[in-house]
Amino acid sequence: MNVSDDALAQRFATHRDHLMGVAYRLTGTRADAEDALQDAWLRLSAVDESEIRDLRAWLTTVVGRLCLDRLRSATARRESYVGPWLPEPVVTPLGAPTSEDPLEVAVRDDGVRLAALLVLDRLSPEQRVALVLHDAFDLPFADIAATLGCTEATARQHATRARRAVAKADPPPRATLDDQRALIERFTAALAAGDLSEVVSLLHPTAVLVGDGGGKARTSRQLILGPDKIGRFFLGLLRQYGPLVLTGAPVLVNGDLGMLLPDVAASDLTRGRARRVTTFSVRDGRIAAVYDIVNPDKLTAVPDFPQPEPHDPAGLPRP
Repeated sequence: MNVSDDALAQRFATHRDHLMGVAYRLTGTRADAEDALQDAWLRLSAVDESEIRDLRAWLTTVVGRLCLDRLRSATARRESYVGPWLPEPVVTPLGAPTSEDPLEVAVRDDGVRLAALLVLDRLSPEQRVALVLHDAFDLPFADIAATLGCTEATARQHATRARRAVAKADPPPRATLDDQRALIERFTAALAAGDLSEVVSLLHPTAVLVGDGGGKARTSRQLILGPDKIGRFFLGLLRQYGPLVLTGAPVLVNGDLGMLLPDVAASDLTRGRARRVTTFSVRDGRIAAVYDIVNPDKLTAVPDFPQPEPHDPAGLPRP
């Protein structure tokens, strides 16, 4: 029996949070995720719903197929991307009430941290879709095979290879917010003091700094590897930009602690700095990765939050 458009829209809305989680895990960008959901709604409104046995599974399959197309085209676009690529961050103010925004609901899961999304980004589009749809959302391999346009055995093989790649990449588990706060406070205090040896001691031996400016804003265009090089890079920034380089609003970035740093106008004494989101990954009590997202296209959905007083260089509230 046909249902009214309003009733169908309400049924679609009940699955929206789930579908946003699927689409963001698969694409790593809000815009692509929202476009996939819009296209999924258009496809749903054009079919006879009485032919759909399980609406949630049907929508998940459709969103997976739409995201697969976007992943394939993104692979080609990345070849001309300037510098490293990072997922679009989901940023919320630290200590804010729980939001029901579909994307914020999705990122409360450990699997949508930036570190985890970066591991997924190293997979082929087919591997990523197979792994996410099966392991994160329990979609049967028969449905995944239909999404990928392959046999069920091939879909299983894609997922198996993806699991091996993820296990080999070994993304660090999420540290508690208290542990992250304490570590970042020590790190920013050491930078403010110009203490290179202390800065280096707080960085993991395999630490990496990843900057994403997309050729539109200034950050490192190459990965910076190792504690000493990262420490010297940050101290160099401090000399160029002054103490404001350490001042930002404390935020959660895909559930991990970070800072939203505002634009800093150039002056006679310092260079200007573009608005950015900087966050960290922690392993074994040290900073394992620094993610510096400066591409303005990836910050359009990030509102401005109140900035801390200039005398608080870390910008982090005490527990």
